[in-house]
Amino acid sequence: MPAKGFLNFEQKEKLQTLVRSNNCPRLREHALILLLQNDGKTYEEIASFIGCGYRTVAHWCVHGDPNNLDSLKDKRQQGNYRKATEQYIKLLLEVVEKAPSELGYEFGRWTGERLSTYLEQQTGIKLSSKQISRILQKKSMFISGRSIA
Repeated sequence: MPAKGFLNFEQKEKLQTLVRSNNCPRLREHALILLLQNDGKTYEEIASFIGCGYRTVAHWCVHGDPNNLDSLKDKRQQGNYRKATEQYIKLLLEVVEKAPSELGYEFGRWTGERLSTYLEQQTGIKLSSKQISRILQKKSMFISGRSIA
């Protein structure tokens, strides 16, 4: 655990600004953890004050870098379909607009599973039918007025 007062003036100012002005509550919490640690508070005191778990405090005290505010961002904010690149999503949206028969298939309607199989063949990226459906829902895509099954 770093000694009390381990943050320099500039680091402290950046963290305080982040706590006051950022819209993301988790990011503000992570910055506040570092500021409280800088004041000499123990992990237990910080957890009790903020109302979070001891492990959360311990994680951010170790992994939070006051010189790199991006290190305080929670990776969960990035979304759940990280494997789906922008190119993958673009191809998905293009394929959904086409009838399966245009691509040589005998079935008449796309399903999440069929799209998953086709896109895996084209891109090498395997996503579940549920992930495909979530991407399409997020992009508000519907086929023939009906959502993908």
